Amino acid sequence: MKILNSVNSRLAALALSGAVLAGSALAFAQKPKTENRGPINVQVDERPIARELGGHTSFAPVIKKVAPGVVKVFTTTKIQNTGFSGAPGMDDLMRRFFGDEPQGRAPRRNFGTPRQQGVGSGVIATKDGYILTNNHVVDGADEVKVALQDGREFTAKVVGRDPKSDVAVIKIDAKDLPAVPMADSDKVEIGDVVLAIGNPFGIGQTVTSGIVSATGRGNMGLDYEDFIQTDAAINPGNSGGALVDAEGRLIGINTAILSRSGGNQGIGFAIPSNLTRDVMQSLVKDGAGALVGDVTPDSPAAKAGLKSGDVLLEFNGKKVTDSRHLKLEVARTSPGETVPVKLLRDGSTKTLDIKLKEMPGAERLARADTHGKDDTGTLNGVTVGDLDQRAREQFGLPGTINGVVITDVEPDSAAAEAGLKPGDVVQEINRKTVKTAEEAVRLTENPKSKSTLLRVWRNGGSHYVVVDESKNG
Repeated sequence: MKILNSVNSRLAALALSGAVLAGSALAFAQKPKTENRGPINVQVDERPIARELGGHTSFAPVIKKVAPGVVKVFTTTKIQNTGFSGAPGMDDLMRRFFGDEPQGRAPRRNFGTPRQQGVGSGVIATKDGYILTNNHVVDGADEVKVALQDGREFTAKVVGRDPKSDVAVIKIDAKDLPAVPMADSDKVEIGDVVLAIGNPFGIGQTVTSGIVSATGRGNMGLDYEDFIQTDAAINPGNSGGALVDAEGRLIGINTAILSRSGGNQGIGFAIPSNLTRDVMQSLVKDGAGALVGDVTPDSPAAKAGLKSGDVLLEFNGKKVTDSRHLKLEVARTSPGETVPVKLLRDGSTKTLDIKLKEMPGAERLARADTHGKDDTGTLNGVTVGDLDQRAREQFGLPGTINGVVITDVEPDSAAAEAGLKPGDVVQEINRKTVKTAEEAVRLTENPKSKSTLLRVWRNGGSHYVVVDESKNG
């Protein structure tokens, strides 16, 4: 069993992480093959808005102009079907009741992989199909579809996602679309009339009105925060929709609400259009890869010449599609190895050779080789870390749960066969409570049996899992 001192030790232990594995510090993109890497054509209208008293008697003309440019975004995410997770031998038990399939009889029906549906909103930014939405709307989606106001539906490609600002760019294959012009959001003032357009609760396009309540709001949990606050009603499903001024120009992308009930309470937030435009241009221009947010001084990455703003295209010969895959590739690389890293900098590509090493304090306390002759422990192929605040935030674990969190499970291990996976919290090993990584490694050393009983917490409940490594002996 591998026990590391913190949840990110396996990843952060490789000193390259000081440069590129800083969690949400990575902006990443997937590039459709048919796209042009040049600048995209966004219509910007920077004229000052008329603020004289009198106001509108109706916003109908504005809505007629803007509404076609606000779309509904449907997402589909496959949910991993773990079956009878944590119950070794369940297949044998089921055969006792139902028997094996007789020859000539149709097999039992496979009901397929369950799917989770999501609905959000988006804003058409260019006539040739670039659409702005929120990162959290499309994050993790296996399929993204867009429905236009005229009834047309398209399958969209995710061009890029930036978790730091919660901005995402998707692309549909269409022309002459009703793009929404952008205003200069820096000129927005408190008291300006605004309209929020989106698809709350998936009921269909809805328009609400209000004023700008505040500007420059932060403390919402993102790295890049400069929110426009509004009292225009924003509800679930409005995410990614448009916040426009009284002339129908985009001043922000609706992204969040502050609510005690989950519904609108008059405090909504939008990402300013100037920020969304900058992020969109960067994602479309840079294409696929992971954006380096920071480089730790004196790290192997810094010594190799990696710089903040570099876009990593390949790691060790494999294409980098997003930060999650990059983390996995780094995690699979042993400290001490020298790997080539292909990157994009100032419009040109270059390759750096980076020698990875363990960060100070990242101690490997047990062997990972399940076939090693000197390995006398159990739970080989499993990596765990202390359940600190970073681990709770990364895996969404409540503060009331104690134990050690699993951060990695080797695919061909007995633990993986038993259903263990990253994010599981090990609370007991062989009926003994475990609270730290050090305790975990002690409880797996020199065991009397190669069969280990674990009490594991997952998805709100605890259950027992038996990991039998006798077959691997």
